[in-house]
Amino acid sequence: MVKEFISQLPPDKLSPFEKHPYQVREDAAMDELTESIRVHGILSPLLARPKGEGYELVSGHRRRLAAQKLGLSTVPVLVREMTDDEAVVLMVDSNLQRENLLPSEKAFAYKMKLEAMKRQAGRPRKDNPRQLVGNFETADVVGKESGESGRQVQRFIRLTSLIPELLDMVDEKKIAFNPAV
Repeated sequence: MVKEFISQLPPDKLSPFEKHPYQVREDAAMDELTESIRVHGILSPLLARPKGEGYELVSGHRRRLAAQKLGLSTVPVLVREMTDDEAVVLMVDSNLQRENLLPSEKAFAYKMKLEAMKRQAGRPRKDNPRQLVGNFETADVVGKESGESGRQVQRFIRLTSLIPELLDMVDEKKIAFNPAV
């Protein structure tokens, strides 16, 4: 049984998710989110897990920043007990639907999720070294959940091997995706 509860917590008591692959940009979309929260409040609670003496934010980094910009003293947070791998999968899944994700954000998110799912599935058998979840390769499962093929997920993950300068050039569209892969 999942242990969880909803609480009103101060935004500064929520530490960012370790190795969060998504950038929280202060752009027009952030301005729109901030204005929406100012008018309507936070409609969907943030997701966090207990971590040490505080809480680690799994999903809701943009809403947290908007709340801080507005000076809100508390935000609604769904606090749920979860393992590191469960937290990674939820963090990636809750952010992949966002518009305007950079290729590097998708690449590191897919890599984190794929690794977490592989750990959850256990070691592959010696007679079949390819990692499977059910009857599918893990990359195919990740792709299906995000609307991409397993091959495309693997292509994105290959970007994580690039040196930072080249990866920045891919994000800035100075190098096209396929040659970068």
